[in-house]
Amino acid sequence: MKHALAALCSVLLIGSPSLPAHASMNLALDKGCLTCHGNPPRGRAPTIPDLAREYAKFRGQETEILRLSAHLREHHLFGGVPAHERLSAEEAEHFVRWLVDGGR
Repeated sequence: MKHALAALCSVLLIGSPSLPAHASMNLALDKGCLTCHGNPPRGRAPTIPDLAREYAKFRGQETEILRLSAHLREHHLFGGVPAHERLSAEEAEHFVRWLVDGGR
């Protein structure tokens, strides 16, 4: 399954000239984000495009981006998500900024 997700991500990224976005998708794959936020998503988890649409409203709002980054790592979020809790502060901020910018 992980190899299939890696192949899918590679196909999706071929047309993307943006190195930071490519690095973000690779980080999402490496951290296991697509296990729950892939297509199809696990349970009621939103997909990456769903998250990007939701987070787009925070574009240019530095305080909200930092708040969301910290919130992503909180233990009690969604009953505790180990993958979220293992993110460093820098990784969480990177993901949130990536989502705010469209998650592509």
